[in-house]
Amino acid sequence: MPDFLSAVADATTAMRELFPQTALQENVFLSQKAGCRVFLKREDLSPVRSYKIRGAFNFIRKRLSEGVDGPFVCASAGNHAQGLAFVCRHFGKQGVIFMPVTTPQQKIDKTRAFGGEFIEIRLVGDYFDDCNRAALDYAASEGAVMVPPFDHDDIIEGQASVAQEVLEQAPAGVAFDRVIVAVGGGGLASGLTRYFDAAGQGAQFTLVEPAGAPSLKTSLEKGERVALKRFDNFVDGAAVGQIGERTFDTLKRYPASQVVLVPEDRLCTTIIEMLNVEGVVLEPAGALAIDALKDLAVRDRSGKAILCIVSGGNFDFERLAEVKERALRSEGLKKYFVLRMPQRPGALKDFLNLLGPEDDITRFEYLKKSARNFGSVLIGIETKNPANFAGLMARMNDNGLAWQDISENELMAGLLV
Repeated sequence: MPDFLSAVADATTAMRELFPQTALQENVFLSQKAGCRVFLKREDLSPVRSYKIRGAFNFIRKRLSEGVDGPFVCASAGNHAQGLAFVCRHFGKQGVIFMPVTTPQQKIDKTRAFGGEFIEIRLVGDYFDDCNRAALDYAASEGAVMVPPFDHDDIIEGQASVAQEVLEQAPAGVAFDRVIVAVGGGGLASGLTRYFDAAGQGAQFTLVEPAGAPSLKTSLEKGERVALKRFDNFVDGAAVGQIGERTFDTLKRYPASQVVLVPEDRLCTTIIEMLNVEGVVLEPAGALAIDALKDLAVRDRSGKAILCIVSGGNFDFERLAEVKERALRSEGLKKYFVLRMPQRPGALKDFLNLLGPEDDITRFEYLKKSARNFGSVLIGIETKNPANFAGLMARMNDNGLAWQDISENELMAGLLV
């Protein structure tokens, strides 16, 4: 372990030529809300707005010291691509970045801006697996160096520089009782846990995954790495089909109960809250650690010092409407109904009279007029208090309306909303 601390120290020192330490900030708003001292390690303030630059830098730095000159290759539609591009420009080395054809133009443009003339972007396939296969084939045929996103000792070592900085920056007299960190492929969590252990820090760890992509938790429950057959990629910075081999070796000592699964809709409430209250822009993966504060028992947070790793802030504002929608649904402030509406004059007015003073129609759409007397209507309603819906549904029943709440029906909502 001392060798690991020394290696991380070398990586951290070398990293200073690229960017200064990211901020460690005590957050008053979250501290008051959680009833403890909450510190945020702001990796969203790195040059590429995520911690991924650390692992990419350390990996390429080591290859260059071995006389390997590149080109360097990766497959990514997000933070890993941007980190690699920045590092390639820093070292003046060529990089080839494979991205799915479906990658948003904003991410392509940012990656190109970070890498400039030193990178080439190739758009291949509709899905990441196709893109990754093309990158591996290119590396094999051209003798290029594949830069993995998480499952490599040098990547883990680079991500562990976050931990070294945290312990250097911690205010005098503060020893962290708990560290909350998001897990995707596991590189960041592996680096942090290894560093804290090697440094003799007694902090407890809470590992956080999106509920729709529980790769680590499922693997811990089974006692071996499990490849998820399907997973939700809404939290694209932390949604992976399978935890890394090296990273699982590091994290398998933790019980599955130590992994918190954050519902994607609830996560959206944290993204919106941090944006509106604190003016902090977080991507879904970057908000995971903060959202997981909600799941800590009072005894695990009262009077404690808790460190949350804010892993990234590359938020695509084209997703803002979806995030707001999901946040409202999570808080019980918005519902979608399908109504069987009578086809007669005054029927809509009768329904409007059933609404309460805080209820607002946000969507109204005829789905089908299959009969002369009735038609199916999709209606979205937003309110100020979740309890208002109980009264509305009671009034609809009392007035003989046929209706169905499809808010929690993923299949129906996915087709209609």
